[in-house]
Amino acid sequence: MSSGHKTVTALLALIGALILVITGLVTAWPVWVWPVVAALLTSSALLIGRALAPKTGHHSQYMPPEELLPIPQVSRQEQRVTEVALPSAVADYDFLFSALVRWDILEPTDEAPHINPGGLAVDAVLERARVITALEQPHRSSLVQHQLNGALGTMLQDAGGRVAAMAADVTLTLSPRDQERLDKLSKVRKDEDLWKHERKYELDRRSYLGEDVLKDPGRAVVWWLAKNNDHIEETVDRIGVLAQLSAAANNSEVPEPFRPYVEKEPDSIPAPPDHDEPPSPFVPRPSGAPPLNGAPVGDYLNGLLHAAGVTETNTSAIARRFANVLETDGYRSAAEEIRRRFAAAASAADSPPSTDTGRSA
Repeated sequence: MSSGHKTVTALLALIGALILVITGLVTAWPVWVWPVVAALLTSSALLIGRALAPKTGHHSQYMPPEELLPIPQVSRQEQRVTEVALPSAVADYDFLFSALVRWDILEPTDEAPHINPGGLAVDAVLERARVITALEQPHRSSLVQHQLNGALGTMLQDAGGRVAAMAADVTLTLSPRDQERLDKLSKVRKDEDLWKHERKYELDRRSYLGEDVLKDPGRAVVWWLAKNNDHIEETVDRIGVLAQLSAAANNSEVPEPFRPYVEKEPDSIPAPPDHDEPPSPFVPRPSGAPPLNGAPVGDYLNGLLHAAGVTETNTSAIARRFANVLETDGYRSAAEEIRRRFAAAASAADSPPSTDTGRSA
């Protein structure tokens, strides 16, 4: 009896024993009944086990599970290809393809000729890779490399159905010279785009200033006021400058209504000095007064002393010292003129007042 049948027999005996024990406890059997019941239970279990046992001479064949069956040998081989040129979407810029090509030989027919499975597998893989690379830009070699690893990672049959091939460890690069050229072209394109944007920005500003802001003096004044809305008086002072700027931008003259503002604009750039003669001293004078060109040098000095706030009692002393400086530097005529001018002024200041004047006072 096999171990399986022994297990079934023991299980049946256990179940029968439990049933009899429960029945005897419920019905309160006498003590002498229990040995008889145990004997009957044992003999019944033996009879059931024999009935379930297989017939003599018929042995069942043991079949192992499917996962324990031996795995058939696969005739898989591999070959590495290195830096094979594949076309890209840009002419004259080829990718360099490297990979480990693996293949399985399919069941040949009686009429199939002898083949080179490695060559067929490599050709099939390269053809699949070429279809992908021919549509891609050369500067995206890293992205295309990952695409090829996914596309070539499946074992597919070649066109003739004689081998099934795939590729692993795919790398896709460019030659150093091509990579250098692409880097330079990329830099030039970026610089050109930046220059175009800067030029467009400059043209827009010129168009804005020439065709809008400086189209006429009124627009120029409004533009300046909008940018300096808290400086109204300053804007009024700049009307003349803005009118001249607008006229210069349009190659025209200042319009008649704005000419008074231009005429009262102070000269911001002084006239160049006359190098033939020594520069005359600066004499502050009220606006509208006639110039002192041709006046004696004493008048210039007198104006300077008055502008500096020098009192009349100190004027003669300062004038004499100034005349001495001029004479020392070689300006003798000017020094003599200053001495005569301020000597007369000093004598006039020192002369006593007349009698008539004192009596009238």
